[in-house]
Amino acid sequence: MCWNLRAETETGLSSTEINELKSAFTKPLGKWYDQNKRDLPWRRTDDPYLIWVSEIMLQQTRVDQATPYYLRFIERFPDVKSLAEADRQDVLRLWEGLGYYSRARNLQDAARQIMEQLDGVFPDNYDEIRSLKGIGPYTAAAVGSIAFGLNYPVVDGNVIRVLSRWFGITEDVDKSAVKKEIESHAGLLLDEENPGDFNQALMEIGATVCSPRNPDCENCPVNDGCMAYKTAQTETIPYKALKKKVPHHIIAVGICVDEKSGKVLIAKRPEDKMLGGLWEFPGGKAKTGETPEDTLHRELDEELGVKISILGKLMSLNHAYSHFKITMHAYMCVITDGKPEPKASRELKWVSRDELENYPFPKANRRLTEKLVSGENIPLTKTLFDNS
Repeated sequence: MCWNLRAETETGLSSTEINELKSAFTKPLGKWYDQNKRDLPWRRTDDPYLIWVSEIMLQQTRVDQATPYYLRFIERFPDVKSLAEADRQDVLRLWEGLGYYSRARNLQDAARQIMEQLDGVFPDNYDEIRSLKGIGPYTAAAVGSIAFGLNYPVVDGNVIRVLSRWFGITEDVDKSAVKKEIESHAGLLLDEENPGDFNQALMEIGATVCSPRNPDCENCPVNDGCMAYKTAQTETIPYKALKKKVPHHIIAVGICVDEKSGKVLIAKRPEDKMLGGLWEFPGGKAKTGETPEDTLHRELDEELGVKISILGKLMSLNHAYSHFKITMHAYMCVITDGKPEPKASRELKWVSRDELENYPFPKANRRLTEKLVSGENIPLTKTLFDNS
């Protein structure tokens, strides 16, 4: 069932009523988009691969932050084949700093899926696009509509905000029933003649005009029909229930230095874990009542099977992830007993300071590598880095 018929069936509206809504919303939005759309690199192509990469990067990431990553990524991996054949570490290194690294892993896995199962051709129908690793309904609709003109609406945070305000939806937009309602509205308003531009226009106006705070309602092309604007509820719509307090964890990590070579020990995280495939300095989360130093001794014993001597603190830093925050305490140390084994990681390596740049690290750990490379104020009892 195509989306306009589905919307008519689910809402109970007649074709005439749907056309009236489109006259009030879809047509002026399309005109506005033609005149005001930003010149973004992924809008200069109809290559589904390049559009797909942009959509994956733009998940959880602002346009201004994603753009330089996108340009570097497609220069290195200009097509499905080059991405599928790339070394995973190269892919993660280029992705470093964007966060949500499962996106990069899934992107490459899907590229390999296309090469192995679809003869290297990006699929041009919704169901096959949806079957690719890491692609959900939103991304399938976005790529399908923009690259192939498929009549599927997109529903992301921008779309939810625009349509909940325009239709005056006051319920919690995080509830599945409300999201389904908004999806139906998007399908109802979809421009079947140009679904790609409509979807981009809806996201564009959410990003540039219908902003979360202080929306520019006076210059909105569809403000005549916006219920939130008419009833002065733009600050309370969309409504989201209060979320639980974000937990905070104390983390201790050790930069273990080899006394002969001056090299440092790094550990590769398992692929199926958070930040999978990236490298880090070994350590972990403090238990209740445990000092960071005690945590480090315990964690390196559990993770590596070694005893250590702490030489001093390198630095402390704060970092926020999507669902929790951390304070990381990093210490310089030497192994006094035992040979390191990858009990909690996929692989261990001793590397020189100069080699750290070649490995993909999470953002917090990258700050530690930068400190090490600078060589400033590193607490060592003797010059352990002379041979590195």
